[in-house]
Amino acid sequence: MVREQRRLAAIVSADVAGYSRLMGHNESATLAALKILRRDVVDPQIATHGGRIVKTTGDGLLLEFPSVVDAVRCVVEVQTAMAARGADVPDDQRIAFRIGINLGDVIVDDDDIFGDGVNIAARLQELASPGGMCVSSRVHDDVCDRLDLGFEDGGTQALKNIARPVQVWRWLPGASSQRETAVTSPLDAKLAEADKPSIAVLPFKNMSGDPEQEYFVDGLVEDITIALSRVSWIFVIARNLSSTYKGRPVDVRQVGRDLGVRYVLEGSVRKADNRLRIGGELTDAVTGSQIWADRYDGALEDVFGLQDRITSNVVAAIAPKVMRVEIARAQAKPTNNLTAYDLYLRALALCSEYKAESDLQALTLLYRAIELDPSFASAYGRAANCHLNRLVIHGVPVGNEKAQGLEAARRAVEVGQDDPDALARGGLVIAILGERPKEGLPYLERALALNPNSLLVNRFAGFVFGMVGDHAKAIALHERALQLSPLDAWADDSYFGIALVHFFAGRFEESVGWADKALAVRPASGVAALVKIAAMAGADHPVSEVREIIRRWPSPPPISAVRQRMWGYVEADVDAFAAALRKAGLPE
Repeated sequence: MVREQRRLAAIVSADVAGYSRLMGHNESATLAALKILRRDVVDPQIATHGGRIVKTTGDGLLLEFPSVVDAVRCVVEVQTAMAARGADVPDDQRIAFRIGINLGDVIVDDDDIFGDGVNIAARLQELASPGGMCVSSRVHDDVCDRLDLGFEDGGTQALKNIARPVQVWRWLPGASSQRETAVTSPLDAKLAEADKPSIAVLPFKNMSGDPEQEYFVDGLVEDITIALSRVSWIFVIARNLSSTYKGRPVDVRQVGRDLGVRYVLEGSVRKADNRLRIGGELTDAVTGSQIWADRYDGALEDVFGLQDRITSNVVAAIAPKVMRVEIARAQAKPTNNLTAYDLYLRALALCSEYKAESDLQALTLLYRAIELDPSFASAYGRAANCHLNRLVIHGVPVGNEKAQGLEAARRAVEVGQDDPDALARGGLVIAILGERPKEGLPYLERALALNPNSLLVNRFAGFVFGMVGDHAKAIALHERALQLSPLDAWADDSYFGIALVHFFAGRFEESVGWADKALAVRPASGVAALVKIAAMAGADHPVSEVREIIRRWPSPPPISAVRQRMWGYVEADVDAFAAALRKAGLPE
């Protein structure tokens, strides 16, 4: 019988930074090194400080301690020992943990623990640097007067799936508690060594007084972000930050620390009748100084020109000697038809709702936009993507949807030969719905060449490289996508992609760990749940554990339905996936 109770505990969440990269470099050597570290460093320290290992998740550990002081002491000892052991190891082969610690109530279910206390520890771990540690304010307050350790104030941060903002503190190795306020953020050194300027474009404020204009403002920001990312020497954080920063005041310096960027672009949009006013402000996130600010007024039909002026001025502010050809590429427009563009922006807002019916409404708008401008490559790409999502994610009946999606994809790559977004979406749909990954791959490779800073291009390319069996390349691309948007609301897509690659490669425990990451972001993700079930069966987890996952699922699909939707994948991979689901107990 399961016995549940609640108790206060110090929770430690740890994972290996760059685990997939290390495994791709030398899988057997990485696993052997991890075993030695566990045996010689980690496990003895856990035992010494009275902790217990709750569970392992592929590349990670979840630990529980009755004393928060002992938990922090243990982590400091482990990180210090690992730093010493790795001092002579090349950077690309060094194993380093990222660790988060929280003090909070947990729900104890047999030997496992659950609850916000655990979730916050996991989110803090994601914010930690390799070899570092992030703790909540409760942990910091408990240890700051009892341990001689230095911490840096990481600010109050909104963590995914956590209702309340959490005050974060970052451990500063080698610093004492007396130096906390005097230590400069490590972002300064990190950015000083960066090989290209980095920028985040925050959601602009809608000053129109009309909530219905949000779609227009969001679309405008997306276009400016895409334009900046086409400048090859600028590192641009992806725009999927709305859930964290939209609608609330921000501290630019804190944004820089959160995202690891040097510059932050903010702005506002006022739309009234046929007039537009767009304001922009570029700030140095390290010094807090304003680099550039301006305001643009014009007629609605001048919207593309206003975008161009903002983009050009931001680029010029970052690097006065920017080449004319780079600015010209940054000024590429999706369409010259303003009505089509408005329909397209409305469709984007619907696509973000992640619902089958919303995608259907978006398709109506996208095809109306295409009627107005038959050369609108981005609209074709979005339409192809909507059809794909409805079929693969939402499981709608195939009908004519597959053929329509493939036709939209072919039009996207035909008319959008220099549009990385259209090429990426079209290439992915050709690979999956067209069941021709090798045919879709060149379009994704061209999209990468055109815009290596695009989260979407990297993520979609990761899926297709995984389909053709290039596992190392697939994982590297997904990790690049995660790097481009540390707070991405759709990070579960990359977590799922990495989990699937690990499954196909026979690394079942790693697959379980990454599927767990995907489900932590989006608990209702059916595709991530399927990968976890298959990977648990492949790793010979107890049948009762696997069946419990299936039991919690309201209506798990039959294996035949899963096979039918794995278009484009190698037959042997599909067979292996189906066999694992069968072993897990899913119905035929």
